[in-house]
Amino acid sequence: MAGAGGARLSLPWLAGLYDRATSGPDYAATPADERTVRLFGLDLPVRASTVLLVSTLLVVAEYTGALLPAGAGSATGADAARIRAIERAIAFGVVPLLVVVVGFRDRPAHYGVQLGDWRWGAGLLLGGIVVMTPIILALAAVPSFRDYYGHPSGSLPGVVTNNLVELVPAEFLLRGFLLFPLLRRIGPLAIVVVQLPFVFSHIGKPDIELYSTFLGGSVFAWLDWRTGSILWSALGHAYVLTLMIVAVGGIT
Repeated sequence: MAGAGGARLSLPWLAGLYDRATSGPDYAATPADERTVRLFGLDLPVRASTVLLVSTLLVVAEYTGALLPAGAGSATGADAARIRAIERAIAFGVVPLLVVVVGFRDRPAHYGVQLGDWRWGAGLLLGGIVVMTPIILALAAVPSFRDYYGHPSGSLPGVVTNNLVELVPAEFLLRGFLLFPLLRRIGPLAIVVVQLPFVFSHIGKPDIELYSTFLGGSVFAWLDWRTGSILWSALGHAYVLTLMIVAVGGIT
């Protein structure tokens, strides 16, 4: 009887915990989010269209190497990682931030640059780390991952720094600058839409990772929606990448 009573008591508690964990904020559109421009008979939302076009252009330009300085292609190891991190910090961080502040005349916090719901953010991040750590360690034994990530990438402090310099701006571009205006314009469908440039940015990586980005990217986007912040997905992304590099022996 005691066991049955305990089960009855635990179910409402678990249901309540689930409800609190999955209750995200409302993203009501502002007048600026709703403003449209008429082009060739089409009424296009200005901000949503701008962030889609800018994000896609930056991802394509970075993928083709158009943003790299002359001679950067010959760099290897830690030097190559440092150059890539700086390039992405500028392209994925500074450029969209200028669009927000100068072009939109808006606050970065409106695009996820804030702590947000930090209690749930930290808790959900720690839970994700517990789940992802054994998965990353298992993938590190796959030859394609060892070939891709196993090249010397520098010391552990250097790798952590490069990953943060690279991935925080990347999270801002795809799940801050792009996600939040779309949430305010088209609702939860935005979490699906932002997967397109995110998946494209992983072309050339191991096939397992490429296909897994559909799930991983959705989880990161959901976390940003839930917390109103890009910080927690950025830290999770940096942890996963750093652990992979360490596990395959990329630390010198």
